[in-house]
Amino acid sequence: MRIRASVAVVSGALALSALAVPAAQADGGDGDTKITKVVVDGDNKVSIGTSSAVTVKVSVTATDDSGIKGAQSFDLFGPDNGIESTGKPSCTAVNATTSTCTASVKIDPKVDYLTNKNAGTWYVSAWIDAKDDNYVWKEKAGSFWFQRAAKLTANAAPEPVKKGKTLTVTGALTRANWESLKYGGYGSQSVKLQYRKKSSSTYTTLKTVKADSKGNLRTTTTATADGYYRFSFAGNSTTAAVSATGDFVDVK
Repeated sequence: MRIRASVAVVSGALALSALAVPAAQADGGDGDTKITKVVVDGDNKVSIGTSSAVTVKVSVTATDDSGIKGAQSFDLFGPDNGIESTGKPSCTAVNATTSTCTASVKIDPKVDYLTNKNAGTWYVSAWIDAKDDNYVWKEKAGSFWFQRAAKLTANAAPEPVKKGKTLTVTGALTRANWESLKYGGYGSQSVKLQYRKKSSSTYTTLKTVKADSKGNLRTTTTATADGYYRFSFAGNSTTAAVSATGDFVDVK
């Protein structure tokens, strides 16, 4: 993880231009070159754990009457001075005027020195060149969630259980701590208790419960038929969504 300075971190021709442009007027370009779409990892969410490197793919679509010639490396930046830069983008023509330029960057929590405060909304800085030498640069061409990976468990008891009797479902919600490289409890979060019948492939929500201050979960429900119980967390800008593996209960 590199540190983002108060002035946009740039490279190549962009660096020379940025030195002459006040921060308040950072976006620039000439002619009719436009960025029309930015997608990061398919759904604009990037989840990073504590041990494995993640390759993040960035796609930027742009248009110009003359067509698109190429792109500079994309900068990704966010809270707590976080910044990552992709390799050189490769541009593929969609039609005579529009191209999608893609590039990637590998982020490794073991070597990139992520801080927990890096989690949140990040932005993509993109520079696109047109074939007629026009260009466009947008410091915040798109945004995405840079998230701490999460884990969730669920255990329903007793097993087996008589129909109509009470089941107690317990579990824990944890998330990656990028500073200790371990998972720790994610407390006071709302989590859904879900159930699916043995014969079904679809979960339905029974209730919403809140984890305690350490991320522990405990609730009860009435046993009705053989099926699976799990907890499911919707996620937010700093923490990825996650669902526990369903725990099967045999109802007598």
